[in-house]
Amino acid sequence: MNSHNHFNHFNHHVKTRSDVSLKYFSDVEAAINQKLPKELLLRIFSFLDVVSLCRCAQVSKYWNVLALDGSNWQRVDLFDFQTDVEGPVVENISKRCGGFLKSLSLRGCQSITDTALQTFAEQCRNIEVLNLNNCKKITDLTCFSLGRHSQKLLKLILSSCPDITNNSLKALSEGCRLLEYLDISWCTAITNDGIKALTKSCSKLSVFIGRGCSLIGDEGIHHLAEHCPQLRRLNLQGCQLITDEAIHVISQKCHGLLFLCVSNCPRLTDTALTALGNGCHELETLEVASCTHLTDNGFQALARNCHQLEKMDLEECIQITDTTLAHLALYCNKLAALSLSHCELITDEGIRQLGESPCAIEHLEVLELDNCPLVTDASLEHLLGCQSLERIELYDCQLITRAGIRRLRTRLPDIKVHAYFAPVTPPPSVGGGRQRYCKCCVIL
Repeated sequence: MNSHNHFNHFNHHVKTRSDVSLKYFSDVEAAINQKLPKELLLRIFSFLDVVSLCRCAQVSKYWNVLALDGSNWQRVDLFDFQTDVEGPVVENISKRCGGFLKSLSLRGCQSITDTALQTFAEQCRNIEVLNLNNCKKITDLTCFSLGRHSQKLLKLILSSCPDITNNSLKALSEGCRLLEYLDISWCTAITNDGIKALTKSCSKLSVFIGRGCSLIGDEGIHHLAEHCPQLRRLNLQGCQLITDEAIHVISQKCHGLLFLCVSNCPRLTDTALTALGNGCHELETLEVASCTHLTDNGFQALARNCHQLEKMDLEECIQITDTTLAHLALYCNKLAALSLSHCELITDEGIRQLGESPCAIEHLEVLELDNCPLVTDASLEHLLGCQSLERIELYDCQLITRAGIRRLRTRLPDIKVHAYFAPVTPPPSVGGGRQRYCKCCVIL
């Protein structure tokens, strides 16, 4: 069997050519082969994607050898073929690429099992980036193989792999000590003990994503902060056990933190925001959606010290008022994206202070005001000077009118306005017929 048949799952993209076109292509290929050395052809092939390489492999025996040379397969992404990719495909790629392969994405390839990944780990020992998102059949056995063979692994994504447990993190800690990026989102069996085992040796972690890991609490985050001081990005969305204590230790140990998501962590209070303000002055992104205990006091303390903030998601922080916006306008001069959806106490006055601030005039690109019932057309007038504004969300802002949006677009013609308008009362029908009116969601 020709080597390109290993990739038959992808070859359905290749069309059968007529004899004339094949002859023409063969002549062109022969001319290229005469003028370009093998090394240069390999260099050209190295820029091609999987499908293009497989097409080139069908041109001739010579191009088959070149196209399927392991050096061209340093980065492989099989997401586009996720429904077709099964174990033998991964095994064949692993054997062909060997030590050349540095990055492999099997995102969404739900047929892949531990057996194929064991072969992969044994053959591809120089792997640095591995994406196994939604590979639901893999278990701790895959991480045992990675721990034994993948000592150069830097980035690993295990999100939505439900059979991954604490034992996986222990194996990674023992063998993958260079690990910098780990995503275990929705691996719901992992607990604080797993985080403790992981951080014992993986002290170089700079990105940790644990969305939906409902069994991870303050103890696990304490180990993470204590042993991984280089942490730059931390996503704990939906980790509902964590409290202010977890954020306090992060702010004490991880002063270089740039990104923090603690949305849907309902136990957090203003104490957490104050701690961040005291310890994480480099913070650029903060997501605290649905943290309903946060108030103006916490955001004032945060804004006074975190002047690098660029993106904030405050959706459903239902206690904040215009006071928070006043402090963001005063201290956070780089703010580019702000979500205030469902912050029902926000009024035109808060939008005025924000819209007239240097940060909004120079940097504000996205503003979300869905379900802010006190916001009126006056707020849109206050935003007319925000020349960088690209998108505004106004769903269910019932005091916003079409006329107000038209005035905004007159000044900012390229802005995308997402708005909802309730149906108008239908006028009397003419001639007994019925006219239909429906709710409309408009993008203006």
